[in-house]
Amino acid sequence: MVQEWPTGDAQWIPWVVGKEKGYYKDSGINLDIQVPPNTSATMQYLGTGRSDIAFSGTIDVVSAVGQDAPVTSIARYGNINNGGIFALKGNPTNPKDLVGKTIGTYGDAWSKAELEIMFKNAGLSLNDVKLVTATDDDVPLLMDKKVDAITGTKMFEGSELSSLGVPDYAFSYSKDFGVPNAPVLNLAANASWLKNNKELGRKFMQATVKGLNYARSHPEEAVSIFMKQYPKAETKEFATQQWKDVSPLFGPASTEVKTSDLAQDADIWKELTEAAKQYNVVDHIKDPSAYFVNDLVKE
Repeated sequence: MVQEWPTGDAQWIPWVVGKEKGYYKDSGINLDIQVPPNTSATMQYLGTGRSDIAFSGTIDVVSAVGQDAPVTSIARYGNINNGGIFALKGNPTNPKDLVGKTIGTYGDAWSKAELEIMFKNAGLSLNDVKLVTATDDDVPLLMDKKVDAITGTKMFEGSELSSLGVPDYAFSYSKDFGVPNAPVLNLAANASWLKNNKELGRKFMQATVKGLNYARSHPEEAVSIFMKQYPKAETKEFATQQWKDVSPLFGPASTEVKTSDLAQDADIWKELTEAAKQYNVVDHIKDPSAYFVNDLVKE
């Protein structure tokens, strides 16, 4: 299972906990959690069969399928788009107010698409700003005032800023500027592998949800397990805040998540792909059914 980022983050907790607790082993799965060398390698690993499953950006799946790569989304991660543009308190985050400014961002498909749509929606283009690409974390660029604003999500950059004592940062949701309200992240599979391993895929999802539920019920232990596996990835304060921000994306803390709760909606995929085509993020799009399956999350 290849990850979405070249450094560990607490969004990985469901499967890190699931592996530690033996949930995958009990299902006959020896889970190898792969860390990619860069953000663009995730889909390369998945599309070429170097990985069977991926934790990836949703728009990365759109781009990959648009290039006829054998990938498909198998489950949603969260239920909203909480991405956008961050700045320190009192500074602008509206694209119209960022003309001539410097923005820190990443090299993944999601970050690029998000910015392109936001600026085109405002009647602008990325030529109206200067972009600085961070390898794995653009928050230090903002904190050191090397950029005026950064891209990210509430469950990563927002969590990190809060953990650094900056809870009242400025923020603009990308969904308010033309970006569909689709989950930023998802679980995806190599379609060729999945065709021959549907039952194994179902067992993977069941073990993953079991890990998710345990982590939601035991957040301190979950963070400790993550920190033990990835001690240099994040500070404990950051990981704790991040998991606190991620957990509600799967529903109230008092409820146990079912595998079927991670099912995906064709209408959301339709909205996402149409926006990607409208703003020239991709050249062409396919029927929503070409991008996802719900076969692995049926009860």
